[in-house]
Order: sequence, then C-alpha cells, then structure tokens
Amino acid sequence: MKGIRHETIAGYHAVQTDEDRAICEQLRGVIDRVLPEAESKIWHAHPVWFLAGNPIVGYSKLKHCVRLLFWSGQSFETPGLAPEGTFKAAEARFTRAGEVDEGLLMQWLEEARTIQWDYKNLIKKRKLERLI
Repeated sequence: MKGIRHETIAGYHAVQTDEDRAICEQLRGVIDRVLPEAESKIWHAHPVWFLAGNPIVGYSKLKHCVRLLFWSGQSFETPGLAPEGTFKAAEARFTRAGEVDEGLLMQWLEEARTIQWDYKNLIKKRKLERLI
C-alpha cells in the first residue's frame, strides 16, 4: 500500500486486509458520529478529520497494526493513549476490531473537540500554540 495514492477514505479502506478494514471502518463510524462537524479527507495519504482546518484525529496502516492518532492527544485527561512524536500527538494501536473500545474512543474524540493545539499554523508561526 505504500506509494498508492488514495482519493477517498473508502478507497483507503478498500485496499486494506479484511481485519484492518474492519478496524478502519469501526474507527470512521465512531469519528463521524461524534464529530459530525469535522471535515474528513485523505491527507498525507491517510484519513484525517479537521476542525476549522486544524487536524484533530486520523488513522493509518502501519506494518503490524492500525494506528489511531490524535494530534493533541498528549493533553487529554482520558488515559489510554501513548505519546507519539515531538509535539503533542498521542496514539493507540489496534490489530483487531475487537480491541477498539468505542466508549473510550468517544471520550478521546470529545476531548479532541475541546483540547486543540494549532497544527494548522505550526510552520508559519514556527511554534505550536494551544488553541482551546
């Protein structure tokens, strides 16, 4: 799948294995339900949801799992996410759809709406600032 350009989230799902597609579809269903105001699109080759142009949540297929990423997740109070990268992102990884705790996912998504760092302007401002 590396190097394949996906035009839509459905196209991204279509090339996944059955188990990975089940994880992706479960994640998408909950994200769309909890964040109906978010814009979703393929961004940097992966499904990502944005609020006011700021990336909030997305997922990607890694070698052995599907990674769910929250750009501001290190600032969340709800436990269960692991820090990722040098900014404020945090992740959860899944190998089976049964591992996705939808209640926990909904809590993270609610926090994603109210806790945001300004990734949209990171390059322009040369620093990461808290929005909400």
